[in-house]
Amino acid sequence: MATVYLATDLRLERRVAVKVMHGHLADDSAFKERFIQEARSAARLAHPNVVNVFDQGQDSESAYLVMEYLPGITLRELLEEYGTLTPQQTIDITEAVLNGLQAAHKAGIIHRDLKPENVLLADDGRIKIGDFGLARAASQNTATGAALLGTIAYLSPELVTRGVADTRSDIYAVGIMMYEMLTGEQPFTGEQPMQIAYRHANEPLPLPSAKNPRVPAELDEIVLWATAKDPEARPADVRVLLEQIHDTEALIDLASTGPQKPLTTRAFPNTRPPQRGTGAMTSVITPAITDAARPERPLANAETQVLGSRMPGAAGTALAVAEPAARRRQPRRWIPIVAILAVLLLALGTAWWFVFGPGARVTIPDSIRGATVEEATTTLTGLGLEVSSATGTAYSVTAPVGTVAESTPAIGEPVGKGVSVTLLISQGPEPFDVSALQAGMTEVAANDVVASHWTQKDTEYRFDAATGKGLLLDALDGDGKTLLGVAQYGDQQPITLVVSAGPVPPVAGLTVADATSALSAVKLSVDAGKAQQNYDDTVPEGSVIGIVDPGGPLRPNDSVGLNLSRGREPVTVPNIVGHTWTEAKQMLTDAGLRWTLERDIDTFLASKPDDSRVSRVTPDVGAPAFRGDTVSIRLTAG
Repeated sequence: MATVYLATDLRLERRVAVKVMHGHLADDSAFKERFIQEARSAARLAHPNVVNVFDQGQDSESAYLVMEYLPGITLRELLEEYGTLTPQQTIDITEAVLNGLQAAHKAGIIHRDLKPENVLLADDGRIKIGDFGLARAASQNTATGAALLGTIAYLSPELVTRGVADTRSDIYAVGIMMYEMLTGEQPFTGEQPMQIAYRHANEPLPLPSAKNPRVPAELDEIVLWATAKDPEARPADVRVLLEQIHDTEALIDLASTGPQKPLTTRAFPNTRPPQRGTGAMTSVITPAITDAARPERPLANAETQVLGSRMPGAAGTALAVAEPAARRRQPRRWIPIVAILAVLLLALGTAWWFVFGPGARVTIPDSIRGATVEEATTTLTGLGLEVSSATGTAYSVTAPVGTVAESTPAIGEPVGKGVSVTLLISQGPEPFDVSALQAGMTEVAANDVVASHWTQKDTEYRFDAATGKGLLLDALDGDGKTLLGVAQYGDQQPITLVVSAGPVPPVAGLTVADATSALSAVKLSVDAGKAQQNYDDTVPEGSVIGIVDPGGPLRPNDSVGLNLSRGREPVTVPNIVGHTWTEAKQMLTDAGLRWTLERDIDTFLASKPDDSRVSRVTPDVGAPAFRGDTVSIRLTAG
C-alpha cells in the first residue's frame, strides 16, 4: 500500500515513521477518502499495545500518515529466527495483541489484516499492533493476488466466502497466529492464494500439539476455539478470549507447581494424571508422629531446681515470711516512676499539640501547582486545611491554563491547621507587547527585545535578496507561526528569530569552479547530484546559468545544485512557405527565430497579415539554425 520512511520531527525533535501512499492508489479518490477516514479513526486510539498515529495529511496527490517509530523487530522476524516460541511466550504476545484489539473494537475499528508482520516487538519490551485504520480500506484493494499470500493465510472463512468481517474475524487471525507461534509454521499452505483460502474455509484446523508435542492441551483447546469455522462458535468478543487465556495461564502454572487457589474456569479442566515420584510416595507412606507418640524426656537440672523451690518445705516457709516485708517497701519505689511518667505524658501531650493537634503547622505543598481545583482541594483538606469556595486568578509560566498556579497563603508557606486557603487559577503566561519586533531591525536589537520578556529558542539564518545581511526577516513562536504583526505574546515563551544572511552571490556566466568558490564563501556547498543542464542563448556552453531552485528557504550550510548551460538550442527553419503571415509569425516565434522582411513591398503586405502569404524564406526550410537567429522573409499578395 505504501512506502514507509524513518523521519525526524524537527519541531518536537523525535524520530517518527512516515507512511506515504503509493501513487497508483492515490489516483482512486474513494480509496484515498477511506485511507484518510481510517487514519483519523486510528489516531483516536490511545493504548499501550497500539502503534500511535500522530498526524495525517496530504502533499499534492500523496496522502501520508505520521506514526510512532518503534526500534525493534516484527513477530515475523522473531519466528524466522527462533522457529517456535514457548507456551508462556505465546501467551504473553497474545495477551498484548488482544489488549490492543480490545481497545480498537471498543472504538468501532476492525483490523482485518492481523498477521505477524503487523505485530511489532520493540527493543524495550513493548508489544504493539500496527496498521490500524488501514486494513479496512486496504481489504478492498489487496484481498486477492499472489502478493498477498501471507495475508490470506490469516483470513477468516467468512471473509473468504462472503467478504464479511466483524470482531470475530480478528479473533480468527489471532488463533492462526497462536498456531504459528506454537508450531513454527502456518496451518494451511498452498501454491496459489485460492488454495489456501479454500482450505481455511473447508478443512479442520490441526492440533498444534500434533506438530509440537510440548504444546499443552489447554492451548490446543484455545486455538481450536478461536479458529472455529462458524463465527458463532468462536469467543463472543476479545474480552472473553482474553479472560480465558488469563485463566488458562494460571491453570498451566498450577499444573506444574501444585494447586494454590481455586480456578474460575470450567472450559479447560486439568485432566492430567498426578505426577508420581519419590518425594510424593514418601509423603504418603511416612507415618505422622503425634505428641502422644513422643517419649517424655527427663527434666534438666535447672528445671528441677526451679520447680523444687516452689514446693512446700523449708524454702517455702522462708518465702512466706519475706513476702509481707516486700509488699510494705513496694510503694516507695514507685514514687519516682510515677514522676517520670508524668513528665513523659506532659512531653507527649505537648508534642501531640504542636505536631498533630490544633497547634500543628503544615506547609502548603508545591504539588498543588498544576493540579486541578478538585485535586488541590483533596490534598489540602487531607492536611487539615480548609479551602475557600472563592478562587482568584494568577499568571503562570509553568501551570497550564485552568489549573492551580498559586495560593493565598502562598505555596511553600507554613500555616496552622484549619487555616483557610484560597486557590489562584492559572491564566497562562502573562501577555506582553511584542509589537517591537519589526522586520528590517538589526539582529542585536531583536535579541534585546526578546530578552526583555521571552526566551530565545534559536536564530535561523536565511538568504534573502531583498533584505540586507543581519537584518530581521521574521520572528516565530513555539508553533512556528509568525509574531510580526501580533500584539501580545506570553511571558517566557520561546521565540525563534529569522535573520537575513544576505543575497546569494550571482554565479551566472561563471565556470563551475568559480561558482563553487563563490558559493563556498557564503557557506553553501555544491552537490553534483542536484545539477541540471539547460539551453541558454546568452551563457556559453559549460558555464553556470544559475542555482537550481531549492523549493524553499536557502540557509547557510545547505547544499545546492548548479544549472549548467548547454549553449544555444539548435532548431530548424520551419516550413512556413505558403502560410499566411499571421501563421508564419507564430511558427517562427515557436521555433525561437527572429525575422526581417526583404523588400519594402513586404513591409506593405505585412500590414495585411491574413491576406499575404510567405513565398520564400532564407535560409531555406529545414536548414539548421539556433534559437535567436534571424531569417529573411519574402511575402506575396493573395
